[in-house]
Amino acid sequence: MRQVTDFSDERNKGWCVHCGGPYETDDHMPSKVFLDRPFPENLPVTPACASCNEGFSRDEEYLACLLECILAGSAHPDDVERSAIARKLRDQPGLRKRLEAARRSEGDGVLWDVEVERVNNVVVKLARGHVAFESGEPRLDEPAGRGFQPLLAMSPAVRRDFEHVPDLPQIWPEVGSRAMSRLFVTGVDVFDEGWQEVQSRRYRYRVDGAHVRMVIRDYLAAEVWWD
Repeated sequence: MRQVTDFSDERNKGWCVHCGGPYETDDHMPSKVFLDRPFPENLPVTPACASCNEGFSRDEEYLACLLECILAGSAHPDDVERSAIARKLRDQPGLRKRLEAARRSEGDGVLWDVEVERVNNVVVKLARGHVAFESGEPRLDEPAGRGFQPLLAMSPAVRRDFEHVPDLPQIWPEVGSRAMSRLFVTGVDVFDEGWQEVQSRRYRYRVDGAHVRMVIRDYLAAEVWWD
């Protein structure tokens, strides 16, 4: 990934962007479980405490495996595309059984019972990391709203609104932040239609003020926003 230098307020750095606790580890945004090797260079990282970094891992692993199973229509390791996820399904029979139990046939199709709380947990975690990294202003408060759904489930109008990038943000980011630098220093070549593409077909995101949008595995669209 191409990155720009961050000159935002130092007072907003040096502590966990998820809970305000001590800075004990670097947290990749997004977690590498959503990406394939070779990993992109210059992956975004944010400060985190060890408890938060470890605490989200299980839910992130669940979501990454769930998405592969949905795309494959099966929870069998031989059916999924990503080899790293296939290994997880083989090595963790409990997780595999959980996902197999979530799959059910209905008519000519297949439906999946999603553990919504776990997905929301991951979506908000990722959004906190992205807004802290891009804007230099971590948000520890509860979001004003959040949501997720498959891209294919969106109507054309909703999809256009989700993908649309405004010409200029209504609220400008902090002076010195990466978001401000992207607007006025680096130019449009840093963006793909305003989105940061971490890895093709795996993960992209964009931050507009305190509104974060993400697309995981070219399938799941998610957004989180703060007032």
